[in-house]
Amino acid sequence: MNGEGQVPPQASEATGGTEPQATMRAVIQDRYGDAKVLHSADIPVPVPRDNEVLVRVHAAGLDRGTWHLMTGTPLLARLAVGLRRPRNPVPGLDLAGTVAAVGATITRFAVGDAVYGFGRATFAEYAVAKEDRLALKPASLDFRQAAVVPVSGATALQALRLGRVAAGQRVLVTGASGGVGSYAVQLAKALGAEVTGVASTAKQDLVLALGAEHSVDYTRQDFTEFSQRYDLIVDTGGNPSLRRLRRALTATGTAVVVGGEGAGKWLGMNRQFRAVALSPFIRQRLVMLASAQRATDLEELSPFLESGAVRPHLEVSYPLERARAAMEHLVAGKARGKISITN
Repeated sequence: MNGEGQVPPQASEATGGTEPQATMRAVIQDRYGDAKVLHSADIPVPVPRDNEVLVRVHAAGLDRGTWHLMTGTPLLARLAVGLRRPRNPVPGLDLAGTVAAVGATITRFAVGDAVYGFGRATFAEYAVAKEDRLALKPASLDFRQAAVVPVSGATALQALRLGRVAAGQRVLVTGASGGVGSYAVQLAKALGAEVTGVASTAKQDLVLALGAEHSVDYTRQDFTEFSQRYDLIVDTGGNPSLRRLRRALTATGTAVVVGGEGAGKWLGMNRQFRAVALSPFIRQRLVMLASAQRATDLEELSPFLESGAVRPHLEVSYPLERARAAMEHLVAGKARGKISITN
């Protein structure tokens, strides 16, 4: 193998009909639904385009975005990913692994580089990713840890950037024990904020271990009823109403609505759109985050990861053939931090 636009033998196309394309193990789905639609299969190894990198996947991350694509919700998303069934049958967005081959125009990576980032169809032994969605893996992380950073870590970084976080601010993170929330707590703390995290009873210890100064148990307390008001709320879970978010903000505070389940069958972003519509008419700032996949965000995260200021809280890893069990664990709400799927 070499880095001059070549693909490895296992990814080469059949030659003259005499050399069959090699296959790899992957998790696939042929319809939308719950975790039961996931099953293992042998499929062809992908061939990278000129602007793509072929990665030997050592680990993939599991996130709520992958769940949405598996279930085909919100329904409007099917216009992009397939109306009746997934256009791409292999799930997975996050990856960490070793470069196996590069396309003809690739300049940033060479075969053998350890990378992490946003890929396509990453629940497999090999996956392709665009060059501008990959970064060199931080040396301080193993592949399993690196695999659970891209989607959640970059989303947290973008939310704090959109919220204009600053040292000395009081920041509240809902869903603080989840994927995005666990990174938001750590990043806000590293940037000098005083952080309060909201989570369930069983996850209070995790929120404090992530670096939050204060933790609120939402099963027993309502964060809006405290006298404390926050300069920034990063809302990653629980679907609090806009009224409740505003009650917990300072007079000129900002709430960044990242997500929330059960927020509309068709659009899935009802609160976000209401927040954007209301914001121009009030002193507080209500914004929605439309997260992006960029290597530049990974490069911005890497120093935090290398220094240990931010660490992936990897709760458990599942082998590729148990991807269904991993998804069921996520959907059950049992995850404390992140879940990886390994080859």
